[in-house]
Amino acid sequence: MKKKRRSIVWRILLCMALILIAAALTFMHFGGFDTGKSANVEELKAYAKGVEEITVPQNAKVIALGEATHGNREFQQLKLEVFQNLVEKNGVRAFALEGDFGGCEQVNRYIHGGEGTARQAAAAIGFQIYKTDEMAELIEWMRQYNANAAEGEDLRFYGFDMQRPKNSLELLKEACKQNGMDAAALEGLSEIEDAALIESLKAQLQTKENTQMAVHAADMLLNGLQLKNTTDSNAAIDLRDELMAQNVQWILQQEQALGKEKLFITGHNGHVAKWGSYNAMGKLLQTSLGDGYYVIGTDFYKTKCNLPTPSGKRTKQVFYSHDPLAKAAKEAGLAICWLDFAQIPQDSELGSQVREYTFLGNLGEGYSPMMRLLPPSYRMFQPPAQLYDSMILVADAAPITIHTAQ
Repeated sequence: MKKKRRSIVWRILLCMALILIAAALTFMHFGGFDTGKSANVEELKAYAKGVEEITVPQNAKVIALGEATHGNREFQQLKLEVFQNLVEKNGVRAFALEGDFGGCEQVNRYIHGGEGTARQAAAAIGFQIYKTDEMAELIEWMRQYNANAAEGEDLRFYGFDMQRPKNSLELLKEACKQNGMDAAALEGLSEIEDAALIESLKAQLQTKENTQMAVHAADMLLNGLQLKNTTDSNAAIDLRDELMAQNVQWILQQEQALGKEKLFITGHNGHVAKWGSYNAMGKLLQTSLGDGYYVIGTDFYKTKCNLPTPSGKRTKQVFYSHDPLAKAAKEAGLAICWLDFAQIPQDSELGSQVREYTFLGNLGEGYSPMMRLLPPSYRMFQPPAQLYDSMILVADAAPITIHTAQ
């Protein structure tokens, strides 16, 4: 009997050991120590260029920059570097962010001489990820540019998201008061539940002059309410991208009315990418604009990323993308480089590699220890050249620092 018990115990221990070994191997291969295969390093070195050398087709109307993560300094710094390039070379005068419309309008007022500081303006956007030195630097650069800009050549700051209603609601209240409208029902509110009330005020504002921003603020409140009331999570994801694509189109129309034909937008890779199946904002914009939509994706070889836990506390965690392009850039000694897929011959090894399905970094705004055991949760398996027209590769990405006091 004792021998039988020992045999059972040993079998249980053996099974547990095998499970642990399998889990360890999975972690080593997908999550921690093995960083995947490398693309052709010599070919990548031949085609890689600096960010300052970025060029986009002249027919591009909306130029998008993606973020592989929201929690790294480099991807925020790239917003400013790429925007400066487009302002100088392509006549772009508008910056649109994956941030709420009302909060971004507060930034727009600041860069046109408004009161406060760049940090306070960044905080108005609402999202924690924008309360950083990098975002404040971008905003301050736009303010200084506008201080010296010729008439009609000033820069504008927009937001195309709708998840935080507070500032859009303030814009609506402000416009109602300026136009002598009764908006007592809005007083004391920080969010809105009454779609009929917003529709009524919107209709009244549409009869007034110079109220397009207030009317759009009303639309953002309606968008946010529609999104909030969508209980199916997958449907909500689809709806948000659809609404953001519509908002980008509205912003482009505002710029065209000012005589500017181009717009720079920035958001997570998952939103700006030209997916083959998922109806993301980028795919919808490509369907509408065709070659007029140009996307620069980003990725990392290694990231130490600032991410929130379910409790709200933020943590800094290390991940590897498994991206062969990013690994080749790392092995080539390139800290940051730009790869234009149109310049890589399709019959070359690198040309094949950029068109093959591969793992790419895809960290959102959230962290769970389970991500260590489920690598697909922080990666996407797609051909880079299908998602993007070009990519910026970052070898080692450092975490953002969020300022809680402004």
